[in-house]
Amino acid sequence: MTTITSAPSSPSRSRALIGWRLLALLYDVWPVLALWMLIGTAFTVGYTFLGHHDTHQNIAPFSPLQWLLWACCWLVAGLYAVVSWHRGGQTLGMRPWRLKVVAADGGRPSASALWKRYAIATLSTLAAGLGFWWAWLDKDKLTLHDRFSGTRMIRLPKR
Repeated sequence: MTTITSAPSSPSRSRALIGWRLLALLYDVWPVLALWMLIGTAFTVGYTFLGHHDTHQNIAPFSPLQWLLWACCWLVAGLYAVVSWHRGGQTLGMRPWRLKVVAADGGRPSASALWKRYAIATLSTLAAGLGFWWAWLDKDKLTLHDRFSGTRMIRLPKR
């Protein structure tokens, strides 16, 4: 488990408070939803062409195919986040709020740290946002996925 030690805060490395994070997450719902719609369309078209010609029949709930669909959606959302963070430290939703993901030392995080961040953030979200709520208790205002992935989110200064 990688933990982050307290680093001195400077104007260029100010903390990304939970409100900014939630606003960025709200923005990022839209591109992720668009990606999910594309995947859902691909699954529906494939389902129809693979012998289920009745257009009124849907993929059965909790079937292996539906679990595969959800796994693909989770992976594509992860690719969106991890590739965005790795390329420039920001997703589309983070840009208007000047948020950026960095390594604990302020450098560029590794892809494995970013996947760990995404996985822990997913579990945190499924647990009613527990890892995000943690930031209000943490002395450095870090979320659980910040702490355990060795990354942190900072707010960039205005240009």
